[in-house]
Amino acid sequence: MAITLTERAAGQISRQLTKRGRGVGLKFGVKKSGCSGFAYQLDYADTITEQDCVFEQFGVKVIVTKTDLPFLNGTELDYSREGINEAFKFNNPNVTGSCGCGESFAV
Repeated sequence: MAITLTERAAGQISRQLTKRGRGVGLKFGVKKSGCSGFAYQLDYADTITEQDCVFEQFGVKVIVTKTDLPFLNGTELDYSREGINEAFKFNNPNVTGSCGCGESFAV
């Protein structure tokens, strides 16, 4: 099981952690939400527990709880900037559908 980062995503995470001044990595997970079932959740991680799986690329750690990993396994986390819009993008092979607004997804 694995989560991968593009170099752009790793750079953005690194910049955000540096700006924040603390943290061991990015906490990546899912929560029940929206009309399709799940939404991605991103937060700073200040600690790593026994329930976490850690994936590291380009010197950046992504922390995923073992309960969320089956929904995220194989996901590539990317970051893009288009004009004034910038955002993380999730290339998740487990997604079977998503809502029309793009806020939630089904697995």
